[in-house]
Amino acid sequence: MSTLVTLPVLLPILGAALSVIFVRQATLQRLIGIVVLVAVCVVAAVLLVAADRTGPVVVELGGWPAPVGIVLVADRLSALLLLISTVVTLAVLVYAIDQRISDYGRDTASTTFHPIFLLLSTGVSLAYLTGDLFSLFVAFEIMLAASYVLITRRTNAERIRSGMTYVIISLTSSLLFLTTIALVYASTGTVNLADLAGRVAALPPGLRTLLSMLTIVTFGIKAAMVPLHFWLPDSYPNAPAPVTALFAGLLTKVGIYALLRTQTLIFPGDGPSAVLLVLAVLTMVVGALGALAQNDLNRLLSFLLVSHIGFMLFGLAVDDARGAAGTALYIVHHITVQATLFLVSGLITRRTGTVSIDQMGGLARRSPVLAVLFAVPALTLAGIPPTSGFVAKLALLQAGAAGTVGTVVVAGFVVLASLLTLWAVVRVWIRVFWGADKEPLPDDDPNDELVIGTSKTSAPMYMASAALVAVSIAIAAAAGPLSAVTERAGADLIARVPYLEAVLG
Repeated sequence: MSTLVTLPVLLPILGAALSVIFVRQATLQRLIGIVVLVAVCVVAAVLLVAADRTGPVVVELGGWPAPVGIVLVADRLSALLLLISTVVTLAVLVYAIDQRISDYGRDTASTTFHPIFLLLSTGVSLAYLTGDLFSLFVAFEIMLAASYVLITRRTNAERIRSGMTYVIISLTSSLLFLTTIALVYASTGTVNLADLAGRVAALPPGLRTLLSMLTIVTFGIKAAMVPLHFWLPDSYPNAPAPVTALFAGLLTKVGIYALLRTQTLIFPGDGPSAVLLVLAVLTMVVGALGALAQNDLNRLLSFLLVSHIGFMLFGLAVDDARGAAGTALYIVHHITVQATLFLVSGLITRRTGTVSIDQMGGLARRSPVLAVLFAVPALTLAGIPPTSGFVAKLALLQAGAAGTVGTVVVAGFVVLASLLTLWAVVRVWIRVFWGADKEPLPDDDPNDELVIGTSKTSAPMYMASAALVAVSIAIAAAAGPLSAVTERAGADLIARVPYLEAVLG
């Protein structure tokens, strides 16, 4: 079983290498990516069942035991997030493949897209499974390198500008992360997460607080936490729809996962964190208000993404098993729904020829399927019963209500941010899908991958989006068993004992 833990990292690397080798065979290149991701989905499902039944599954790379060697660990949380992330990645790949076939022809292969796409999946898998800080840094760097290539493909001036913003901020965060690792190692003599759980506790309180704040800032940048969020609305909207969907669904959640793992394992608190509660409120409210001010559909969704990062921060700030479980459940829900909304936004753009909400109208009559594909994830994001968003927010609200006065107050902001989200998506619905029909705008840049036109949107792109909508509905339908898994994962995170025993023996 422990051998399986390496496969979510190794299989995408192998698939990327094969994609480069078979670069002249477009169909084979596409098939490699799909087979690899399906295999990773199966492995992740097996690891989730094993971790839930018998505890974390650990592999010691090179035969070196922890804390000297590098370990990969699949516990309930990491295996669950790995599974849902890979499912979303697979759906996005199908969407991207068919978009490229529609735009450039079935026999046109890409020398960069498929291998880089699989390398991004490698980085995400490694981030979830790694058991030490330095390997986590390596995972973030793999994701950064791959994402920078994806965000600047078929370059124009606007994409270069947004891509430079993205990479400069990411490199700054990486430099801060590397500095934090150096300080942690200098203070404790180890970077193994399980070993750090004991050694950091022996440090002076001031030094522990400093290291904790550094990790919050580092991963807060990567998660787009307010006030460190400014890079995201300028970067994501300019990428092609599948790339934006993948980034929005996965990359910020990896930052939240890193925060959740380090704050519960290495820097456990004695009660709700006032700092994280304030940051959660700011993130929820600023993101939602920013969304209401947007006329660009992709920028609106980007600000809503920022807002809902605050929901996950709130669960982390509660600092108990309920809060951790609520955050885990909300991550699972949000990975799916946010990626779906950006894929549907790409379909809307192709139908209308624009991302400007004011220049759209009447889509419900012209494309009722598209209207349904937008309505379901939009209402899910707002948390309307009985969607997965409602289930996840209910878990967070219950955690906040069972805490202190501060967590109860912040729970009120969760309700406020949810209402603002509902207002934002309803405004989009009224402007885009109701009203008088408006003629599609001509494609002002036929060479980019953003605006293509109405005649080149094929069924598999709709099917990939619909598949993610179905996954979101399945999450709501399986709310009971899924909530039970996340509750056990939250209890493990706060107790720490199962992780420590599995890694250190």
